[in-house]
Amino acid sequence: MHIEERIHIAVPPTVIDHIWSEVDRWHLWDPDTKQARLNGPFAVGTRGRISPRKGMGVPMAVTERTEGRSFTVEGYIPLFRMHFEHTVSAVAGGSEVAHRVWFTGALAFLFGPGVARQVREGLPRTMQSLKAYAEQRHKPLNSDA
Repeated sequence: MHIEERIHIAVPPTVIDHIWSEVDRWHLWDPDTKQARLNGPFAVGTRGRISPRKGMGVPMAVTERTEGRSFTVEGYIPLFRMHFEHTVSAVAGGSEVAHRVWFTGALAFLFGPGVARQVREGLPRTMQSLKAYAEQRHKPLNSDA
């Protein structure tokens, strides 16, 4: 089961990538994140913790990172993994941003449907919030000002 949401944001991909790299500020643009932190650089292998607004915090690890283009983090509890992939690409007038979520592990059949429901409800709101945050923080590319 894969969940995906896309949005156009009127800033260059480097701006989105910079926002992503500020892990301790994710709560400023992700309404479903209470707190996130990494115990080291924003790089493959770095571990940390993410706490949602609802529910328990979980350990996470950066499993993929291509500066300026993408990153994936994995949240995990025993026998259940939540994969959160983020990509950005340059398009006319800014960036296309995609967030994809999927689940693996022996208990994915048990936890996956409930978590998927929460993700499906929250992801569109998160993407709109990222767009507003990025465009407020940085002058949009299509602005005449």
